[in-house]
Amino acid sequence: MDKPELVYTTYIRSTPEKVWDAISKPEFTRQYWGGNANVSDWKPGSKWHHVSKENETWVTGDVVECVPARRLVLTWADPDDPKDVSRVTFEIEPMEDVVRLIVTHDDFKTGSEMAGKVSQGWPRVLSSLKSFLETGAALKILCKG
Repeated sequence: MDKPELVYTTYIRSTPEKVWDAISKPEFTRQYWGGNANVSDWKPGSKWHHVSKENETWVTGDVVECVPARRLVLTWADPDDPKDVSRVTFEIEPMEDVVRLIVTHDDFKTGSEMAGKVSQGWPRVLSSLKSFLETGAALKILCKG
């Protein structure tokens, strides 16, 4: 499993716009992602950062593609090891009264340590996101990335 493709599908009773806001707006991201926020202007070519309350950057990268409320593609790297870069794609699809959110984390470099770091984190973060959007209360999770 040198170059895994991690794919997570979650069904959320919400709207594409609310799911988009939860992913892209720091005031919402902090609610369900262990107090951390995603910060960017979300324009292709722009930088994005996943930062703690103390403004410490845990993850960084570039915005590759952005179609609000539909699709977001980012590069993903630990700022302490920027050459170990991978890619995350968020796909938001309306389905009657729910949204299907597909998060794919792939394009890992051979020998990457990032796959091991995120494979446990994504299920917690996405479960917390779902809970936050459906009930207004996120799960209590601790994560740096």
